[in-house]
Amino acid sequence: MEGCGWTTAGTLLLASLFLSSRTARSEEDRDSLWDAWGSWSECSRTCGGGASYSLRRCLSSRTCEGRNIRYRTCSNVDCPPEAGDFRAQQCSAHNDVKYQGQFYEWLPVSNDPDNPCSLKCQARGTALIVELAPKVLDGTRCYTESLDMCISGLCQIVGCDRQLGSAVKEDNCGVCNGDGSTCRLVRGQYKSQLSANKLDDTVVAIPYGSRQVRLVLKGPDHLYLETKTLQGVKSENSLSSTGSFLVDNSSIDFQKFPDKEVLRIPGPLTADFTIKIRYAGAADSSVQFIFYQPIIHRWRETDFFPCSASCGGGYQLTSAECFDLRSNRVVADQYCHYYPENIKPKPKLQECNLDPCPASDGYKQIMPYDLYHPLPRWESTPWTACSSSCGGGIQSRSISCVEEDIQGHISPVEEWKCMYTPKMPVVQPCNIFDCPKWLAQEWSPCTVTCGQGLRYRVVLCIDHRGMHTGGCSPKTKPHIKEECIVPTPCYKPKEKLPVEAKLPWYKQAQELEEGAVVSEEPS
Repeated sequence: MEGCGWTTAGTLLLASLFLSSRTARSEEDRDSLWDAWGSWSECSRTCGGGASYSLRRCLSSRTCEGRNIRYRTCSNVDCPPEAGDFRAQQCSAHNDVKYQGQFYEWLPVSNDPDNPCSLKCQARGTALIVELAPKVLDGTRCYTESLDMCISGLCQIVGCDRQLGSAVKEDNCGVCNGDGSTCRLVRGQYKSQLSANKLDDTVVAIPYGSRQVRLVLKGPDHLYLETKTLQGVKSENSLSSTGSFLVDNSSIDFQKFPDKEVLRIPGPLTADFTIKIRYAGAADSSVQFIFYQPIIHRWRETDFFPCSASCGGGYQLTSAECFDLRSNRVVADQYCHYYPENIKPKPKLQECNLDPCPASDGYKQIMPYDLYHPLPRWESTPWTACSSSCGGGIQSRSISCVEEDIQGHISPVEEWKCMYTPKMPVVQPCNIFDCPKWLAQEWSPCTVTCGQGLRYRVVLCIDHRGMHTGGCSPKTKPHIKEECIVPTPCYKPKEKLPVEAKLPWYKQAQELEEGAVVSEEPS
């Protein structure tokens, strides 16, 4: 009996464990034969994109459908430059292992179209290529110019969002899942024009951040580079032989042929590049170039303008300003108009200062005062009123040398007593700034979604500093609201009953229906 009792208790314990295990399963696996997924393993790499796995076990004696292992990406931060290539590290790990009785220094063989996830290495200085391992470590890139990674010996797709199985790609501007609106395609052609006093010429200037640069020179002349970093450091690089180079942290691929030269820079450029041509013969040369240039001037929506009324209800609008992404400052609007890809955002409208207006006490003005000077000093009368309120005028004053005694009495003295300081000017220009003028912002959206409505705009009197002020002529003020028509027709309710359902149509319809005789003849 004891044995039976123990068995029953054990059965109950196993049943409760099984139920708790079942409870821990994910929603999609609850009714299947799989146990819950286990925790994620450590990442196969510490940087550069690795893989982590999770396992689950089959709870049935039958075969479970599906996989017992799943993967995800991890450590999706770029490795430091000194870390080197991950595949190269795996090849160099075999340097201290003899191959056919001899030590070799192994270099990676990348981009194998047949089996990109095997570890193929080449012995330095020889044509010997050996598969040193059937599988590279998880997280190794399948191809040098791709984010796809090898996991368990198979090449798995990785999107630009660094997620396994994602099909998301970068656009031509380098934006993940972008629409290509942040850059523009630039293509062109240059033909050399030889002259006796010129040894070289500029082909094209390619700005910082450009991508997918490709130039092809045909002719006897030669390409060379001039660069300027954002910090102003300049350098010059002659391209004398075929190979890959690093110029200001930008990778450059250069190919030199007897009759042409090809330059490729994947980018993004880390400096401003100027591609030049150095004349080498009497024959003409031509250069074709193409690249994607970033649009560094973009529209940026402003905050709301000041309210049109300080109380009692008003309105305020936003506008748009042209922003230089490179210098992080606002620039003139024409820079943004230069790019047809830029679309200026429409203004937004909102109500403001809806509280009732309180009684006003007016304003108090604090007048400035002069400090006490024990020495004789120049004293001036106030400036006369300016001859013009804006646009330039003159004003004058009189200057005299005065002395103040201990009791504070001020009396005029000879001018020579004040000559230890320069005499103040008696005439000066004034109000040389431009007169205020009306500035009308963009129209708001129409206040209705169909038919006729109103639209508004902010009209500000702007002074020479761009500040909201007064002084503009009311006669020239642009109007602040106007009617607008939205072409969408407004909804018009239909009658609930069709016309024939009402008398007398309803009675006639009944009579017609009763008098109808069914005939077998076609009609």
